[in-house]
Amino acid sequence: MAREGNWPPTARPAAIRARAELQARIRQFFAERGVLEVTTPILSMTGNSDPAMRQFRAEPHGRYLRSSPEYALKRLLAAGSGDIYELGPAFRDEPPARGHNHEFTLLEWYRVGWTARELASEVAELIDTCHPRGGLPRKHLTYRELFLDGAGIDPFEARLEDLRRRAEDLEYEGEPLGRNGLLDLLMALVIQPSLPDHQLTLVRDFPADQAALAKVRAGTPPVAERFEVFLGSVELANGYQELTCPGEQRARFVADNRRRRERGAPEVAPDERLLAALEAGLPECAGVALGVDRLLMCTLEVRSLAEVIAFPGERA
Repeated sequence: MAREGNWPPTARPAAIRARAELQARIRQFFAERGVLEVTTPILSMTGNSDPAMRQFRAEPHGRYLRSSPEYALKRLLAAGSGDIYELGPAFRDEPPARGHNHEFTLLEWYRVGWTARELASEVAELIDTCHPRGGLPRKHLTYRELFLDGAGIDPFEARLEDLRRRAEDLEYEGEPLGRNGLLDLLMALVIQPSLPDHQLTLVRDFPADQAALAKVRAGTPPVAERFEVFLGSVELANGYQELTCPGEQRARFVADNRRRRERGAPEVAPDERLLAALEAGLPECAGVALGVDRLLMCTLEVRSLAEVIAFPGERA
């Protein structure tokens, strides 16, 4: 039973008003640029196959609460929608923390014919529009440059034992991590905390095995055409040059499920509707997802999502 003292919202009235103003500003930003707002299902028959993703399932029907509207938005793109965005709820079964809540507000948009670097610049423009400081300084870095500058290691060349040694130095005592898990650990505990306050850091060219649904660009080494945007130490956005090849997408679904089996996680059936849309022809495009609650947290310069969400997990 809920305790009687837990009924009020954790966010103050000023933060609740600021949320409404932020969402109105976002909608105005896209209206001025001719990007269409759309609505897609919150409950889906298929989930996200990302091995690290923990999702909510709605029993007894077995549908998933979406972790992102990505698959549905790509089906609209393949049907000829043109540039689109969606602003709405998403869900991830992750432990609540200062920067995580089970239910959160996600902004996701797609630009047809754009490159990932062009879209990253638009993300920065949106943040500038929404942030009271405006005109925030920007720094563009590759993933390799970020790790060399922030941790003194080359993420493409470092030996696995060297990465494990760095984790030991950080007194990490969790489950054994592979290469990408160790890089994520260094990112979270070493690099992100060192990023300058009130600076936008735009990071591109990730390791190919972190591509998710992004294209991979050939080279030595090959890199995933994806980017992330940080404001200070807070990760706000993650974007891709979107994969358009149905065969490669199916292969990635298979690989994801192999890794899920290795982790002891339940497999997720490939989204056949998404694959059919890719077969029909997804236009060349770039897409990005941005955490609206985190953006609001940054614009108000508060330290916890509980200060910008009226009823976070423990009070929902």
